[in-house]
Amino acid sequence: MFRYTADRIPVSIVLTISLIDFIVYLLVDNAWWLAGYALLSIIPKGVICAWNHHHQHTVTFHAKFLNRILEFFYALHTGVSTNLWVLHHVQGHHRNFLDQTRDESAWKRADGQPMSALEYTLTIAGTAYYRGYKVGRKFPRLQRDFLLYLVVTLFSVTLLCWFQLVPALFIFVFPMVFSLFFTAWVTYDHHSGLDTDDAFEASYNNTNRLFNLLTGNLGYHTAHHYRQGLHWSKLPELHEEIKSRIPPALIRNSRFVLTNT
Repeated sequence: MFRYTADRIPVSIVLTISLIDFIVYLLVDNAWWLAGYALLSIIPKGVICAWNHHHQHTVTFHAKFLNRILEFFYALHTGVSTNLWVLHHVQGHHRNFLDQTRDESAWKRADGQPMSALEYTLTIAGTAYYRGYKVGRKFPRLQRDFLLYLVVTLFSVTLLCWFQLVPALFIFVFPMVFSLFFTAWVTYDHHSGLDTDDAFEASYNNTNRLFNLLTGNLGYHTAHHYRQGLHWSKLPELHEEIKSRIPPALIRNSRFVLTNT
């Protein structure tokens, strides 16, 4: 069922959080309790964004229908539906991250000046679906599934809102919007300020054990760009192989983010 056994625990956690979400949705209707639950879920759902990223690089299950089901729950947590990151991030950013005039996650403005973290966050999150759609013009099959499952997700969320509006807003809608912007915010530090043609000098890395436990080794970011299809569980080993080619200043140890400060 699983392509890699390492995915069993993170997927079980994600689906458990999904189950809790639906239990709260069905049983709680007090707005204050729902707001409290939404606040408590911010950190777990922010972490889930990293695992959705990994899945859209290397799918979790052998069976396509299982991947689609998992992507539906990922979308309810992260605001990122099936194939959005495949198009925007895998086929877009990873191909173009060394060219700020083409990068779908560019940290520079069109005039060549660097964006602030806030400007970058608002720009990347606000245009994510449009940019994903544009990249999809080159990949019709991926774009077809992207549009199909986007409609499925929107319809499902609309149905949840129709059935119980206030719980749906606090448990699904608000976290989806927040998580999309949170994803953009944390990616600002991946490459910002690194204007280079050398892929080994274009990413910040974070070797902190807690950070990589929570994010599935996303801190080994140069290795991730070097072999983007490599499963997250194998990134530390690849990092060790290529570490001598990464400038020491780009390897940090931070508990929470990849950081250039």
